[in-house]
Amino acid sequence: MSELKTKQNNASVPRFVKAIADEQQRADCNELIDLMKEVTGEKSKMWGDAIVGFGTYHYKYASGREGDWFLVGFSPRKHSLSIYMMSGFEPVASILKKLGKHKTGKCCLYVNRLDDVDRKILKQLLTKSVEHVRKNQGC
Repeated sequence: MSELKTKQNNASVPRFVKAIADEQQRADCNELIDLMKEVTGEKSKMWGDAIVGFGTYHYKYASGREGDWFLVGFSPRKHSLSIYMMSGFEPVASILKKLGKHKTGKCCLYVNRLDDVDRKILKQLLTKSVEHVRKNQGC
């Protein structure tokens, strides 16, 4: 079984964020760091080269594959912010409708900028996601 390439490392989160060229995206990332730290009670850590994650949980799939991953995190991408909610969206479907302009993947919430979404709803989504993962170990 192949080893997961994206792992927690000791790279500097502030240095990573400071290197983001787009001023608005950099400000959004700093705001996400504060929000995710508040929601998880955990410090930010780099995962791979471009993901900022908070906390960890251990997963084990029926296939036998297992590993450690972050509770919530984000990555600034060229056209949007990828916000990783490891609960998936089923546990938060009713809240998600109130968020604002966004797209979703299996465990990714994509927003162009934080001004496109209701921050109180985003905090609720992240809180519910963290609670779900801590209780059920991910999606």
